[in-house]
Amino acid sequence: MRVVVVGAGLTGLLAARTAVDAGHEVTVLDKGRSPGGRLATRRIDTHLGTARLDHGAQFFTVRTDRFARLVEDWVERGVVHEWCRGFDEESRADGHPRYVGSAGMNSLAKDLATGLDVRCSTLVFSLRPGDAHTPWQVGLDDGTAVDADAVVITTPVPQALALTLPAGIDLPEDLTTLDYDRTLGVLLALDRPPSVPEPGGRNAPHPEIGFVADNVAKGISEIPALTLHASADWSLAHWDAPPEETRSALVDLAQPYLGDAEILEAQLKRWRFATPQRLWPEPCWCVPDVPGPMILAGDAFAGPRVEGAALSGLAAGDVLAALA
Repeated sequence: MRVVVVGAGLTGLLAARTAVDAGHEVTVLDKGRSPGGRLATRRIDTHLGTARLDHGAQFFTVRTDRFARLVEDWVERGVVHEWCRGFDEESRADGHPRYVGSAGMNSLAKDLATGLDVRCSTLVFSLRPGDAHTPWQVGLDDGTAVDADAVVITTPVPQALALTLPAGIDLPEDLTTLDYDRTLGVLLALDRPPSVPEPGGRNAPHPEIGFVADNVAKGISEIPALTLHASADWSLAHWDAPPEETRSALVDLAQPYLGDAEILEAQLKRWRFATPQRLWPEPCWCVPDVPGPMILAGDAFAGPRVEGAALSGLAAGDVLAALA
């Protein structure tokens, strides 16, 4: 089948790889400049060198056998490495390694995209039912369309609704009313190491902070660099503030972790659909009564963590593989 996957994040890339392995012809479309979605890494060039900072997903753990098999391959090939076994006494108790992309989390997405037909800077504008020979036409914002026998939508659910509703596709109420927590973050390139306690990360160390990470300690940056995510409540309260005001407030939140370091550059990052507030009970959802297979997948279906996004993509790929 001709399969179009909307979204080149972890879910979309794994759905695409699974479908390609089953013999389908797959095209992945994404509005971003590069694949990855929330597997996002930023480079900041300074006079001291290049800072590399993860600004979406910060790490991942492994809890299932299927995901473990993928991660074993990534570790063997040097695509990811173990950062630590937890950030405090409570998280260390579970014994699970925390993995990161060896050149930043986005390097994992780039590895998964290798060999796939991934078209970035391509905004999917519409879905139009076709005929028996072309069940779907995936309209793009440049006025062109991609023909498809099957469509996999891996965007956040509200963005999926913007595509499905105009096409006359009814989704369950539990999906149409699903919302996401927001995350505001700041990326700081520094002149000397920050004072984040070993192993260089803290999960929710303060009610206003969701996560703070030393990117040198993670093993991805050549110069000192700090990522700070605000908490969901703080992010919501400050979402509509002017960007400069928000960035300044985030820098203030980061002060306890800077020590004697001076900021070389600070960049604001915004994630409108950071974490689903509740989950669909299955790893993906097949839309009934449509001209050709349509599947919704993503971290709202199999869990908000990196592993959940991966398992949802694999589940969507399994559905397509069964149709090969």
